[in-house]
Amino acid sequence: MRYLFILFIALISLPVLAQKDPQAKVILDQLGQKVKLSKGILVNIQLSTKNNKGKSMGTKSINLKMKGEKYLLHEGKMEILCDGLSIYNFDGANSISKSAMGESDQTLSPQKLLSGSYDKDFNFSLLSKNTSKAIIELFPIDKRKNFQKVTLVIDLLKSALSNASILDKSNNITDVKVLSISYTAQLADNLFIFNRAKYPKNVEIFD
Repeated sequence: MRYLFILFIALISLPVLAQKDPQAKVILDQLGQKVKLSKGILVNIQLSTKNNKGKSMGTKSINLKMKGEKYLLHEGKMEILCDGLSIYNFDGANSISKSAMGESDQTLSPQKLLSGSYDKDFNFSLLSKNTSKAIIELFPIDKRKNFQKVTLVIDLLKSALSNASILDKSNNITDVKVLSISYTAQLADNLFIFNRAKYPKNVEIFD
């Protein structure tokens, strides 16, 4: 799960040719504005990963709840909670690792992937567009990022992310398929507050 989270969240040898394509920017800004105006987002995602030889490394189902910069992600018994300041990663068994949000700057978190706020961290270009969808490539400006390139498929009718493909620095590929998404979910604020009592007593917290 930690590995997938790091994925979730520019080609190594690619010159910085792609800048901020104005056509792509319009689409990404519309997506970002929709997320910004939402009071609560509920997403069901399927992650499929292949290694650099094309061999499947498995498929996982993820449930994600978002409210502003806060989010709660579940994958089976495993959980990632972000309260806006800290990230708590529960391994589903006996440990929770705590880190500051700033420590995840080199990763592509689920919240970042779905937010549409790409202008600061990426150069991007529009690969294709028709009446119903657009395909956009993102290249991180900071080459220290843990991924090389992200390809987005955006549903233009819903102004929502439909699919994404993440290429990491080992040339592994994670395909992200959005199975369902709601921008009108009613999410209580306390859902994003870390509560030690909800976890088994034997769980250790590593800060």
